[in-house]
Amino acid sequence: MILAHAPEGTVWWDDIRLERVAIPAPRLVTIASVNLRPEATGSSQKSVDEFIETAGRVVPANADLVVLPEGITVVGTGKRYAEVAEPIPGVTTKRLGEFARKHKIYLVAGLYEREGQVVYNTAVLLDRRGQVAGKYRKVYLPREEMEQLTPGNDYPVFQTDFGTLGIMTCYDVAYADAARGLIAGGAEIVVMPIWGGDQILAKARAIENQVYLVASGYDHPTYIMNARGEWLATARERVSAAIATIDLNK
Repeated sequence: MILAHAPEGTVWWDDIRLERVAIPAPRLVTIASVNLRPEATGSSQKSVDEFIETAGRVVPANADLVVLPEGITVVGTGKRYAEVAEPIPGVTTKRLGEFARKHKIYLVAGLYEREGQVVYNTAVLLDRRGQVAGKYRKVYLPREEMEQLTPGNDYPVFQTDFGTLGIMTCYDVAYADAARGLIAGGAEIVVMPIWGGDQILAKARAIENQVYLVASGYDHPTYIMNARGEWLATARERVSAAIATIDLNK
């Protein structure tokens, strides 16, 4: 304990004792972040097909968490956001949930959510049973999205069987408060479905918050980053995955 800049202050201790405690057991999490960009599919179904098929090939059997990019229902389709938007739960979360249940994984993916007449850029979390365990609506929308989408307004975190997970999406990385809000909520890993964004700012978010950052992107690299801003794994080629096992108790 440090007391500073308090000339009238006093610190004292009562009943001091030291106790030996056990070293925390390792809390290992195997993460796979997928690098894929479907092209000229013409439909959400075909784009999602490619993601599911690719994940089935490149994700290891022991994975706990799989991350897909932003906007998997629009990339490669040539359609507008509103044309591919759907409820959550919905058709796409059902298909992703079947994959998550089959492989007994948690899965995060970005898609477009419709709630009445409102459309959000939403990242969903599916649990090992294939159920929707949570969703995050992107808060910071770039200009091209503002005309078509509604922003979210909070930074939820989600409890999993390996720890606490936070999600931010793409342009959120440009602002400090998104990651800070997730860490304030207890996030131990932040996953980031992303279309494209500044790599230096992504590194800054990991370092300033001392958190693992997992990105899956199109025009942004796909990687697993530690709290020092170092890549533990990266997927440099399309149709591949960045894979790493981390210890949340280290």
